[in-house]
Amino acid sequence: MRTRAAMLCAAAAMVAGSVTAVPAQAAPTAPAAKLAWKTCGTSDYPTLQCASVKVPLDHTHPSGKQITLALSRVPHTAETSQGPLLVNPGGPGGSGLTLAGFVAAALPRSVAAQYDVIGFDPRGVGRSTPALDCSPRHFKTVRPDTVPATTALEQKNLQRARSFAAACGRKYASVLPYINTAEAVQDMDSIRQALGARKISYFGYSYGTYLGAVYAKLFPERVRRLVLDSIVNPTGVWYEDNLGQDYAFNDRHRALMAWIAKYDSTYRLGKDPEKVEAAWYAMRAALAKKPAGGKVGAAELEDTFIPGGYFNGYWPYLAQAFSAYVRDGNAEPLVEAYQNFAAVDASGDNGYSVYTAVQCRDASWPRSWNRWRTDTWGVYAKAPFMAWNNAWYNAPCAYWPASTRKPVNIANSKLPPTLLFQATDDAATPYPGGVTAHHLLARSSLVVEEGGGNHGVTLSGNSCLDKYLAAYLTSGTLPHGTGTVDAVCQKSPDPKPLKSKAASTSSHGSTLHGLLGFRR
Repeated sequence: MRTRAAMLCAAAAMVAGSVTAVPAQAAPTAPAAKLAWKTCGTSDYPTLQCASVKVPLDHTHPSGKQITLALSRVPHTAETSQGPLLVNPGGPGGSGLTLAGFVAAALPRSVAAQYDVIGFDPRGVGRSTPALDCSPRHFKTVRPDTVPATTALEQKNLQRARSFAAACGRKYASVLPYINTAEAVQDMDSIRQALGARKISYFGYSYGTYLGAVYAKLFPERVRRLVLDSIVNPTGVWYEDNLGQDYAFNDRHRALMAWIAKYDSTYRLGKDPEKVEAAWYAMRAALAKKPAGGKVGAAELEDTFIPGGYFNGYWPYLAQAFSAYVRDGNAEPLVEAYQNFAAVDASGDNGYSVYTAVQCRDASWPRSWNRWRTDTWGVYAKAPFMAWNNAWYNAPCAYWPASTRKPVNIANSKLPPTLLFQATDDAATPYPGGVTAHHLLARSSLVVEEGGGNHGVTLSGNSCLDKYLAAYLTSGTLPHGTGTVDAVCQKSPDPKPLKSKAASTSSHGSTLHGLLGFRR
């Protein structure tokens, strides 16, 4: 791992040098009104409170049109407070309201007691208004096969992408130019002001790591502590990052196939991982012709198994459904797995609308579909599992109705010591991104989960990782190594097959991954 880290270090240095340096001049934030917190606790998080704050749609015109951000809070209980700890689950498009309750409950009680843990729905998301929903039921079943083996299939998928982009332009023409990471960062500083805090601490997962890094770039003097878990490669925003995901998810899917082969006595799909993988692609071909339950075709099957690349706690359920379909001709577990892990409801429609709005606006994307086609077929030849699924997921950006910005160079020498976490086999935010961010953020420490493939690794049951998190949030203590990596934790054990078909998914890990969602 040290040798691998050294190689990635050199590569990261070369890539980092190619980042466009963008003047990151933060607009002056408008004064925010005092927050009126009200109880909104749940059975899981009874001390949760909620409030809202108005912010400018366009922060360069603070007295112009206002929008509303939804906030949540678990107040500190210790006599001395370390101030606000803002948390974000990623996306873009993920709601952070419940995450505040989870983080406050999952941290050691003595650590959580020192902070006001603050969740928020970024602009356009969830309970913030306006909440985007460009095209309800965009993911209704059964969608065209993602692999465009014929011109007709390619045109069907292209029409879906064009229609979605056009719908966003029709419904939100006045809003789309302001749905992006830089504006969301300005909102975070408005939240800081509304909280009456001189500085904030921040803890972000996945896309939330990019959000936090951009905040730190624009407002370095307002950062007290910064924790980034499962780190977006800031030099690949966003087209290149998505191509990188395709290879990593293919590796992770093959890891699932190997796990199924290991437990052949349970799943009866073979002891050779390559034969298990061949059975999976045969299942995909069958579903492309006859969708399971009239709901799960080839595209939906990919959607169902992609979550397995985020969290291996889902593997037993996916394996069980796979086996039932192939061995027993029983499609019901597969349909149930789709409904549990992949079906898109109104919240999902909102999340995807914000995802596209942010990613398509944050950076330039190829406008020639020929470039997408060539690149995706090139990836597919080596990593077929998610290549075309991911391409169509992001394809509206080829036709996006709002202009694009330049990505922010997050390189930062003005921050206090910062803590980074990264798993070596993470698919959604592959390992090189963590190394790159580590070299761009001076005075950062990188803690690596060796062999880990889950996305979002802290507060998921790995006590070694959580020890470093707790020490940093308590006193700012960081590990310091002599190489690229400052500390190494071994991965948590892989799951075992289910003992019963009705086994529960409840655990810290599954709770967190339910909050983080999928697609970064």
